[in-house]
Amino acid sequence: MLLSRMQIYLVKMKARKGSHSVFSIKLHFVFVTHYRRKAITAAMLERLREMMSQVCIKMKCELIEFSGEADHVHALVDFHPKNSVSAVAGSLKAATSRCLKKEFPDEVAKFYSGVSFWSKSYYVASTGGAPIERLKQYINSQEQPSK
Repeated sequence: MLLSRMQIYLVKMKARKGSHSVFSIKLHFVFVTHYRRKAITAAMLERLREMMSQVCIKMKCELIEFSGEADHVHALVDFHPKNSVSAVAGSLKAATSRCLKKEFPDEVAKFYSGVSFWSKSYYVASTGGAPIERLKQYINSQEQPSK
Protein backbone atom coordinates (compact mmCIF):
# COMPACT_ATOMS: atom_id res chain seq x y z
CA MET A 1 0.00 0.00 0.00
CA LEU A 2 1.43 3.34 -1.03
CA LEU A 3 0.95 6.33 1.21
CA SER A 4 0.31 9.76 -0.25
CA ARG A 5 2.64 12.64 0.60
CA MET A 6 -0.09 14.04 2.87
CA GLN A 7 -0.51 10.73 4.74
CA ILE A 8 3.25 10.51 5.30
CA TYR A 9 3.27 14.12 6.50
CA LEU A 10 0.41 13.42 8.95
CA VAL A 11 2.14 10.32 10.33
CA LYS A 12 5.34 12.29 10.93
CA MET A 13 3.35 15.10 12.57
CA LYS A 14 1.50 12.65 14.87
CA ALA A 15 -1.81 14.16 13.84
CA ARG A 16 -4.95 13.63 15.88
CA LYS A 17 -8.47 13.19 14.61
CA GLY A 18 -11.63 15.05 15.52
CA SER A 19 -15.12 14.23 14.32
CA HIS A 20 -14.62 16.27 11.15
CA SER A 21 -10.94 17.15 11.17
CA VAL A 22 -7.38 15.92 11.33
CA PHE A 23 -5.01 18.24 13.13
CA SER A 24 -1.57 18.72 14.64
CA ILE A 25 -1.25 22.00 16.51
CA LYS A 26 1.61 22.45 18.93
CA LEU A 27 1.73 25.62 21.03
CA HIS A 28 4.57 26.91 23.18
CA PHE A 29 3.26 28.91 26.16
CA VAL A 30 5.33 30.99 28.57
CA PHE A 31 3.73 32.24 31.78
CA VAL A 32 5.59 34.76 33.94
CA THR A 33 5.00 35.36 37.65
CA HIS A 34 3.41 38.67 38.62
CA TYR A 35 6.09 41.39 38.82
CA ARG A 36 8.53 38.70 37.62
CA ARG A 37 9.16 37.71 41.24
CA LYS A 38 11.16 34.53 41.82
CA ALA A 39 8.28 32.80 43.58
CA ILE A 40 8.37 29.28 42.10
CA THR A 41 10.07 26.58 44.17
CA ALA A 42 11.06 23.09 42.95
CA ALA A 43 8.02 21.55 44.68
CA MET A 44 5.72 24.15 43.13
CA LEU A 45 7.22 23.52 39.69
CA GLU A 46 6.51 19.80 39.95
CA ARG A 47 2.95 20.48 41.13
CA LEU A 48 2.49 22.99 38.27
CA ARG A 49 3.39 20.22 35.82
CA GLU A 50 0.70 17.96 37.30
CA MET A 51 -1.94 20.69 37.36
CA MET A 52 -1.22 21.85 33.79
CA SER A 53 -1.41 18.27 32.57
CA GLN A 54 -4.82 17.85 34.24
CA VAL A 55 -6.16 21.10 32.78
CA CYS A 56 -4.91 20.10 29.32
CA ILE A 57 -6.68 16.74 29.54
CA LYS A 58 -9.96 18.45 30.50
CA MET A 59 -9.61 20.67 27.43
CA LYS A 60 -8.78 17.72 25.12
CA CYS A 61 -5.19 18.96 24.85
CA GLU A 62 -1.99 17.25 25.92
CA LEU A 63 0.97 18.64 27.86
CA ILE A 64 3.97 17.43 25.84
CA GLU A 65 6.77 19.13 27.75
CA PHE A 66 7.00 21.39 30.79
CA SER A 67 9.74 23.17 32.71
CA GLY A 68 10.54 26.51 34.22
CA GLU A 69 12.56 28.71 36.48
CA ALA A 70 11.79 30.65 39.64
CA ASP A 71 9.98 33.41 37.73
CA HIS A 72 8.44 31.74 34.67
CA VAL A 73 7.34 28.42 33.14
CA HIS A 74 7.31 26.97 29.62
CA ALA A 75 4.62 24.55 28.46
CA LEU A 76 4.51 22.77 25.10
CA VAL A 77 0.91 21.80 24.42
CA ASP A 78 -0.67 19.61 21.76
CA PHE A 79 -3.66 21.88 21.17
CA HIS A 80 -7.22 20.83 20.23
CA PRO A 81 -8.90 23.23 17.75
CA LYS A 82 -12.24 23.15 19.59
CA ASN A 83 -10.60 25.55 22.06
CA SER A 84 -9.38 29.08 21.62
CA VAL A 85 -5.76 29.83 22.45
CA SER A 86 -6.81 32.46 24.99
CA ALA A 87 -9.22 30.02 26.68
CA VAL A 88 -6.46 27.44 27.14
CA ALA A 89 -4.02 30.07 28.44
CA GLY A 90 -6.66 31.49 30.78
CA SER A 91 -7.62 28.07 32.12
CA LEU A 92 -4.00 27.05 32.68
CA LYS A 93 -3.20 30.29 34.51
CA ALA A 94 -6.40 30.46 36.58
CA ALA A 95 -6.38 26.83 37.73
CA THR A 96 -2.70 26.79 38.61
CA SER A 97 -2.82 30.15 40.40
CA ARG A 98 -5.79 29.03 42.49
CA CYS A 99 -4.19 25.69 43.40
CA LEU A 100 -0.77 27.18 44.20
CA LYS A 101 -2.36 29.66 46.60
CA LYS A 102 -4.27 26.82 48.25
CA GLU A 103 -1.49 24.20 48.37
CA PHE A 104 1.51 26.48 49.00
CA PRO A 105 0.02 29.33 51.05
CA ASP A 106 3.20 30.25 52.94
CA GLU A 107 5.43 30.29 49.86
CA VAL A 108 2.95 32.34 47.82
CA ALA A 109 2.27 34.77 50.69
CA LYS A 110 5.97 35.73 50.78
CA PHE A 111 5.53 37.35 47.37
CA TYR A 112 1.84 38.01 46.80
CA SER A 113 -1.08 39.15 48.86
CA GLY A 114 -4.27 39.86 47.00
CA VAL A 115 -2.63 39.81 43.56
CA SER A 116 -2.77 37.04 41.03
CA PHE A 117 0.18 34.66 40.89
CA TRP A 118 0.73 35.06 37.14
CA SER A 119 1.26 38.21 35.12
CA LYS A 120 -1.78 39.25 33.08
CA SER A 121 0.15 38.67 29.86
CA TYR A 122 1.54 35.49 28.33
CA TYR A 123 3.58 34.39 25.34
CA VAL A 124 2.36 31.81 22.86
CA ALA A 125 3.73 30.61 19.53
CA SER A 126 2.78 27.82 17.19
CA THR A 127 5.63 25.40 16.75
CA GLY A 128 6.63 22.13 15.19
CA GLY A 129 5.87 20.75 11.80
CA ALA A 130 7.58 21.61 8.58
CA PRO A 131 9.34 24.94 8.13
CA ILE A 132 7.26 27.64 6.41
CA GLU A 133 9.34 27.51 3.22
CA ARG A 134 8.78 23.77 2.93
CA LEU A 135 5.01 24.20 3.39
CA LYS A 136 5.01 26.89 0.70
CA GLN A 137 6.83 24.52 -1.67
CA TYR A 138 4.36 21.72 -0.89
CA ILE A 139 1.35 23.98 -1.51
CA ASN A 140 2.82 25.34 -4.75
CA SER A 141 3.64 21.84 -6.01
CA GLN A 142 -0.01 20.73 -5.98
CA GLU A 143 -1.33 19.55 -9.30
CA GLN A 144 -3.59 22.27 -10.73
CA PRO A 145 -6.91 21.19 -12.22
CA SER A 146 -6.99 21.28 -16.00
CA LYS A 147 -8.91 24.08 -17.68
